Amino acid sequence: MKAAVDLLVERLNGLMPRYGIVLGSGLGSLVEEVRDAIRIPYSELPGFPVSGVSGHAGELVAGYLGRTAVIMLAGRMHYYEHGDPNAMRKPIEVLMGLGVKSLILTNAAGSLREDMPPGSVMQITDHINFSGKNPLIGEDSDGRFVGMTSAYDAGLSAAMQGAALAEGVPLASGVYMWFSGPSFETPAEIRMARILGADAVGMSTVPEVILARFFGLRVAAASVITNYGAGMTSGELSHQETKDMAPIGGERLAAILKRMIGGGDTIG
Repeated sequence: MKAAVDLLVERLNGLMPRYGIVLGSGLGSLVEEVRDAIRIPYSELPGFPVSGVSGHAGELVAGYLGRTAVIMLAGRMHYYEHGDPNAMRKPIEVLMGLGVKSLILTNAAGSLREDMPPGSVMQITDHINFSGKNPLIGEDSDGRFVGMTSAYDAGLSAAMQGAALAEGVPLASGVYMWFSGPSFETPAEIRMARILGADAVGMSTVPEVILARFFGLRVAAASVITNYGAGMTSGELSHQETKDMAPIGGERLAAILKRMIGGGDTIG
C-alpha cells in the first residue's frame, strides 16, 4: 500500500479527497464532471488490479466535484475475472491511506421488481452475499470479524435520498444480491432471489462493502438498473445490454451524486 499512497500523494499535489467513488459498468461519464482532474491509469499504481471487462476504464481520477475533493476509481476488478474476492483490497486500502472517510459504490444491476424498470436507480440499503465468498478469508487479525448490521451508513443514505429529491430524480431503495458471475442468473435463481427478499442482482460491490467496513470507511451504494432479471421478460440477457442501458440510469445517478457530494457541506 505504501508505495501506491506515496506515489499518489506526490501526484495529487496536496489534494485531500474526502470521498472515494467506485464507478461501475457504463458509469464512467461521471469523471467528466471532475474539475482540475488528475488521471492516473491503474497500470501505473503499484498493486492496483487492471480489469479486462469492457466498459471499465481502469484509471484513477482525482479532483473536485463541485466544491468537494474526490477520488474516483473508474472501473473495478470483479471476482469472476480471477476468482479472488479480495481483488479490490489494495485500491480501497489506498483510499483509506489517503485520508478518504466515505466510499460511494456504484454498479449496474438487474431488477427483480416490475416497478423498477431499466433506467432506474436503486439505493442499496442492505445486501445478500449469495456467492458465499468473502474478501476477509485469510485475514489473521480479529478485525476480520466485521459487523455488517449497519454496513450502509445512515447519514450517507439520507444524504443520497435528499439529493435525489432535490434533483427530482426518482430513487428506489432495496436489497442487492451478489452472484459470482460471469454467467447471468437463471430464471429459477431469479425466482429464488425474489423469495429471499432481493430487489436487484449483480456481480460486484459486496466484497468492496466488506473491505470498506474492515478499513473503517463509511459506505453508501447505488445500482443503475440495466435489465430485468432472467425470466421476467422473453429476451436473453447480455453484457452489451448492460453497457447500452447503464448510461441512461447513469445520468440520473450522476445528478444525484453531484448534488450529494458536490455541495460540499451537506454531509459530515
